[in-house]
Amino acid sequence: MSFFAILFALLIEQVRPLGPHNPIHSGLRVWARWVSRNFDAGGPQHGWVTWLLAVAGPAVLALAIHWALLLWVGWPAAVVWSAVVLYATLGFRQFSHHFTAIRDALEAGDETRARTLLAQWQRVDASELPRSEIVRHVIEYSVLAAHRHVFGVLAWFSILAALGFGPAGAVLYRMAEFVARYWRHRSRMEVQPASEALQSAAAGAWKVVDWLPARMTAMAFAVVGSFEEAIDSWRHFSARFPDDNDGVVLAATSGAVNVRLGGEALRPAFGPNTTGGFQAAGDSAAAPLDTDSTPGREAEIAHLRSVVGLVWRSVVLWMVLLALLTLARLIG
Repeated sequence: MSFFAILFALLIEQVRPLGPHNPIHSGLRVWARWVSRNFDAGGPQHGWVTWLLAVAGPAVLALAIHWALLLWVGWPAAVVWSAVVLYATLGFRQFSHHFTAIRDALEAGDETRARTLLAQWQRVDASELPRSEIVRHVIEYSVLAAHRHVFGVLAWFSILAALGFGPAGAVLYRMAEFVARYWRHRSRMEVQPASEALQSAAAGAWKVVDWLPARMTAMAFAVVGSFEEAIDSWRHFSARFPDDNDGVVLAATSGAVNVRLGGEALRPAFGPNTTGGFQAAGDSAAAPLDTDSTPGREAEIAHLRSVVGLVWRSVVLWMVLLALLTLARLIG
């Protein structure tokens, strides 16, 4: 019944998206902070114990509620619970307003406003960016946000739900991404910074958790985009990006819509850092490295529309596959 849970969550999220300071995400931030404060003693073993508690704790709770509803109430209640969990972890509206505002500014010819909006979104210095570079960075940040908010969540939810673990996969994925980013953010704060061991454990675990979803996202982009070019770009140019998983997604995107991605990175702006929130973005505040560009056309406004189409076609592909699997189980 994963298909119905995802469908309901996406529909509700389009009508009434969660705000950036909603109580669910605020509670998870408090949980991550409490766990690190009480269990992060600085040793490697403490880092892994802290990570397991912070990530596995909410996932196990979501699973326990799922099984309780399934056993004592019935599968409709379990589907509703899965939809609620997905509503909190999955969705375009948690980041798409940034993309839409910047695209509208560019289409209106207001590059100054587009630079300002990009700087506010990613906390970077975008004051001297030319138009093509604005578009290029918006594509990169938006594609990575779509992967982390939508396709990565779908991947882990679908895999674990098929094994009987309900919505635990969605919570596991989003919490793994969040704590890796949040504890790195806290390490730059003077009050209760996360230890190096904890940051290392969270970063390493996140790479493992995101390995399969990143390649599933890249394959979906290839199927609904230009297949041969996407696969070729994935094979030959993903290593040009500093993060292996992000590189796979960005390289496949580059080939799928024939746009040049990669190049000079934006540097963090001096000012308050907001990347500690539950919503994921391109994580530019981690001081990304410059990279070589992939082949393709220079980024243009038309590519923003192409990327939107690519993402939505990938969502349709996911839903069709899940619908077929659900139908096969019902018939079988």
